[in-house]
Amino acid sequence: MNARPTDNLAIAVAQLNPTVGDIDGNAAKARAARAQAVRDGADLVAFPELFICGYPPEDLVLKPALQAACRAKIDELARETADGGPAMLIGTPWLEEGKLYNAYCLLDGGVITAVRRKVDLPNYGVFDEKRVFVPGPMPGPVSFRGVRLGVPICEDIWVPDVVETLAETGTELMIVPNGSPYHRDKDDVRLNIAVARVTESDLPMVYVNQVGGQDELIFDGASFGLHADRSLAFQLPAFTEQVTTVRWQRAGNNNGRTWRCVGGPVAKLMNDGDREDYIACVLGLRDYVDKNGFKGVVLGLSGGIDSALVAAMSVDALGAARVRCVMLPYRFTSQASLDDAAAVAKALRVEYDVVPIEKTVLGLEQTLAPMFKGMPRDVTEENLQARARGVILMAVSNKFGLMVVTTGNKSEMSVGYATLYGDMNGGFNPVKDLYKTQVYRLARLRNRWKPDGARGPDGLVIPENIITRAPTAELRENQTDQDSLPPYDALDAILARLVEREEPIAAIVEAGFDRETVAKVARMLDLAEYKRRQSAPGVKVTLRNFGRDRRYPIVNRFRDSGAALPQPDRALLKDKSGSGKGEAFDY
Repeated sequence: MNARPTDNLAIAVAQLNPTVGDIDGNAAKARAARAQAVRDGADLVAFPELFICGYPPEDLVLKPALQAACRAKIDELARETADGGPAMLIGTPWLEEGKLYNAYCLLDGGVITAVRRKVDLPNYGVFDEKRVFVPGPMPGPVSFRGVRLGVPICEDIWVPDVVETLAETGTELMIVPNGSPYHRDKDDVRLNIAVARVTESDLPMVYVNQVGGQDELIFDGASFGLHADRSLAFQLPAFTEQVTTVRWQRAGNNNGRTWRCVGGPVAKLMNDGDREDYIACVLGLRDYVDKNGFKGVVLGLSGGIDSALVAAMSVDALGAARVRCVMLPYRFTSQASLDDAAAVAKALRVEYDVVPIEKTVLGLEQTLAPMFKGMPRDVTEENLQARARGVILMAVSNKFGLMVVTTGNKSEMSVGYATLYGDMNGGFNPVKDLYKTQVYRLARLRNRWKPDGARGPDGLVIPENIITRAPTAELRENQTDQDSLPPYDALDAILARLVEREEPIAAIVEAGFDRETVAKVARMLDLAEYKRRQSAPGVKVTLRNFGRDRRYPIVNRFRDSGAALPQPDRALLKDKSGSGKGEAFDY
């Protein structure tokens, strides 16, 4: 190792897509990134947070076997740096004296030269790190070839303390590994946090984020760098694996601690929420299917907007050869639905089957007739249609080794407008976090635009008739969704306030919404919790998804009455001192 101070530092930013638990596969990616760094003349390769085990590992990281396997692989990678090539900064679980840390290791010259442990463990929203890790001590900088590098880990830059300590102990340049998941406008949130830390510390920053899907979380990459004056040093693209070497030079002012990036690439980010959400849904579905080893997917193609959009996303994610669509008509299925479903299948060039369910439904009704004798027909018989379809799709899944993709949007999941063991059947749902109004927007968007790397055809893939028809489940004659639900533009606006913002009914009514409608929607939201708990995982794109973000008890008697909120009686509070520091929320 060369300890002499250097005025030039080439850092390979490894914006990569790890798989949780695939230690050998992740190490292979690390080796490939280092090999590219050698070709590019890099001194150091920086990887995302917990890269060697994948992020987030959840309770998997508590397994002693996984901890030992990660440490063995880190030791192995460290020995490989004895070749005199680039050093590696890589994230791993780190067990020390019986305590498990979220750590970042510097591997150089054949050894592990430094270990830094994450201090601020997030425990809100999608994060649950305090459950599995112990917070590390306040860190000092890492000495690398004469440069003092600060390596705050992800959440460590969301509050000032860690960066302040690094600045006070002589840090020259910060390298920040991240597992920061996507939601709409997240890149602006991250940039604002980074700018705040750079402003306070007067230190430049290299922000390294992972990319790819892990269950319902999507990581969008979009790694970047900032100079000490807060100007953009470089910007990598979003949603793309990439290893890019950025070259920094010591500027010589500010006591020799200021570094400037020379000729860093500046990719143009979309800044278009609908396009980013569409790409996130496609990436999430692709990684879920591929990382779990499924041959492909099957879905019910009803002629409606949700299944049409999911079919397009599926083909964009996997290619037409790995997508199978099945139309499952019943007596209430209109000719328009039959025609539209066939048109979608033709446009997407997927394998398409028509499997009538009349005999299946009648068989179920006849089986139940003795028990139901004398009782009027109701939603029970309607739900038999959905459940017959679910059984058939699961049979296709079993026979052909295809995962069922389910198609319920966030509006339907919110209010329970879905049938358990019927249209809710499936292994994954790419539109689970899209409200109905956004489903329509994304359908129109896909007809005029296809993302780079999408495997589906160009041009119109969702017939205009599907977009303009009144939405219907076709469970009875002339049925439309609005027979049971408020218009979707009103419903979605109310749901966004109830789900994303947790606004009380009184506040929503005060904002101009009809009290009776708001109360009805709130009641449906509360009652559908048991259904949501049994729903398939799906891509997160909003501030709060149903899953990691929003954990409500199923047995729950509390209901918002809609009255103005009572104010606490401060006179009854004996201790008025307050306590604690505020948390930074990485939503």
